[in-house]
Amino acid sequence: METLSLKTPVGELTLFADGDAVIALSWGQGMDAPHTAKSAVLNQAAALLKDYFKTGTADFSALKIDPAGTPFQKRAWKALSKIKSGKTRSYGQLAATLKSGPRAVGGACAANPIPIIVPCHRVLAADGKVGNYSGGEGANTKAFLLRLEGVDL
Repeated sequence: METLSLKTPVGELTLFADGDAVIALSWGQGMDAPHTAKSAVLNQAAALLKDYFKTGTADFSALKIDPAGTPFQKRAWKALSKIKSGKTRSYGQLAATLKSGPRAVGGACAANPIPIIVPCHRVLAADGKVGNYSGGEGANTKAFLLRLEGVDL
């Protein structure tokens, strides 16, 4: 497994790759991780993240990812990846798409090993409230990411 760490407006992020796929992104866990990598996929992911933090948008669709999870979680993460930058969905809307319940969608969001790239921050409560977020400083980080994308909270 290779790692690559980068400084961002939401703190230090560390990318993890296994072979040619990104498998995780963590906050503050890579203080000792290198800031350069031989891995093409890690360098691609870092470049996309830098672009995202400059512009509020980046096309992560060409990035090869392979997050570990249950079959339901993987379906949920695939659905999350279809939510465009600057757009949001409710847990209930995604649950209807996945023929599941909002709590199951919330659980999949909380278990997402590749936040930002798999944009679980774009999922809100039915009343439009930001709700919880498992990355960075929680709801404050989620709100920052949404505002960066132009979402009016």
